[in-house]
Amino acid sequence: MRSNQVRAMRNKGFTLVELLIVIIIIGILAGAMLLVMGSGTDSAEATKIVSDLRSLKSAALLYYGDHPKQETAPTTEELKKYMDKEETVVADFETVTVSADSWWVANKKPITSTGIQGKLKDRQKEAGLYKGPSESQIYDGGEYVYMRMR
Repeated sequence: MRSNQVRAMRNKGFTLVELLIVIIIIGILAGAMLLVMGSGTDSAEATKIVSDLRSLKSAALLYYGDHPKQETAPTTEELKKYMDKEETVVADFETVTVSADSWWVANKKPITSTGIQGKLKDRQKEAGLYKGPSESQIYDGGEYVYMRMR
């Protein structure tokens, strides 16, 4: 009878080994989650940059419709009134005039994260991203990204 009581007492809790195994598994899962979260943040930031460039491009096309004889690209401040939301961060971008028929928009704040640069490189073809104000300079990474507005 006494041995049954001893067994009952032993089975009431977890052993130290079981607790350590659970803690190790939780640590591994948390580490994996941090890696996935970092990649997701880079992807979100790259998407925001592309979205802002497209918004400025759309605003520039509307601007050109109102000012068809304009030779130089409008400033980002001039494009504000053609955008859905004026609070869009136009201060982070600048316009570049290459010729009367070639207007470009680029980020002013350097992109220093290689993760964001890699995500932009992946989206280069579908978004029409360039490394400089020329269609021969395909974006393959770098601190500045350009999109042709016109």
